[in-house]
Amino acid sequence: MKRTLESLDPAAIEGKRALVRVDFNCPIKDGVVTDATRIRAALPTIKYLRDRGARVVLLSHLGRPKSGPDPRYSMQPVVRELERLLGAPVVFLPDPASEAAATATRRLPRGGVALGENTRFYPGEERNDPALAERFAALGDFYVNDAFGSAHRAHASTEAVARILKPAVSGFLMQQELRYLGEALHHPARPFVAVLGGAKISGKIDLIEALLPRVDAILLGGAMACTFFRAMGLETGTSLVEEDRLDMARQLMAKAGDKLVLPGGAVIAQRLEPGAETRAVRRDAIPPGWAMYDIDPATEHAFAERIRGAGTVVWNGPMGVFETPPFDHGTLAVAHAMAAATAGGATTVIGGGDSAAAVAQAGLTDRISHVSTGGGASLEFLEGKPLPGVAALDEA
Repeated sequence: MKRTLESLDPAAIEGKRALVRVDFNCPIKDGVVTDATRIRAALPTIKYLRDRGARVVLLSHLGRPKSGPDPRYSMQPVVRELERLLGAPVVFLPDPASEAAATATRRLPRGGVALGENTRFYPGEERNDPALAERFAALGDFYVNDAFGSAHRAHASTEAVARILKPAVSGFLMQQELRYLGEALHHPARPFVAVLGGAKISGKIDLIEALLPRVDAILLGGAMACTFFRAMGLETGTSLVEEDRLDMARQLMAKAGDKLVLPGGAVIAQRLEPGAETRAVRRDAIPPGWAMYDIDPATEHAFAERIRGAGTVVWNGPMGVFETPPFDHGTLAVAHAMAAATAGGATTVIGGGDSAAAVAQAGLTDRISHVSTGGGASLEFLEGKPLPGVAALDEA
């Protein structure tokens, strides 16, 4: 267990500078934030600190700038959106590694908020450079990590700074992520069902291996099902198949036995585009020249039955090419089954990324127990890998 923000004595907060690592890696178009989900997710931590008289100093990365500062990845549009959501001014720190920035943080009023420029503008950020971490640490009197989406990266603003600036505690979003993912992994209500999708088996091997001993069933969809079909000796037409993973697929099937549940059929087409002719066929009836782009209605029904009957469900990865209707049908069916399971008392956890986008598209986000803000971080957590940004925080 990691020490939490709530564990801090109010006297350790009032008037002090809270250096908070957030994940404000938001989509921006024409200088405007187009989806503020990640900013909203950090608001409870920011509000808690402001209400207790802290001076709140925020750091985040944005995108993947190649070599140093790049105006396309500036945090300035995020400052404007944060001001709108807070209803309060936000000071922008153009160079958060400078002495001028440290001085500016000391001049903040109690409850004041500042946001630093993109941490990835500094080459030392991704190298986890201790010298850069020291300069970041000068911005605060204690450290709060609320950026679960970046916790699997050992960067200067997520790992090294937490070992310098003490106390180093988890924010409310981080705390919630660790609680839901941890309980699903270590104390699941049974049956425990994992739903895994996506394009490639290679990206999910570690996850399948880690979950097999823990779950009662793994429902597997997406294009990676085709690699398993080919490993079974079935015709897969022009479907995406990882030829170099066929032996691995056979080994996983042998190891998993009945726990690994593959689609019974597929929705196929000759080309991936809206309006293309589609067919729903059994998995052993995919003809040459056609490709699987979604699970079939019979599989939707079978998967939904399993999900609705579960005590805990973890979902990571779409069932088909959900960006291109009608191949979004299987993914949306799983989203609705997850919402129904939640309503029935199950704990449902979505591991970020495309699955989170699909649930949002279906308008079901509020009907899921927990939707993770960190796709890569949630994946590595469920694989049982230590997250550097979490490991560096103080123990409770």
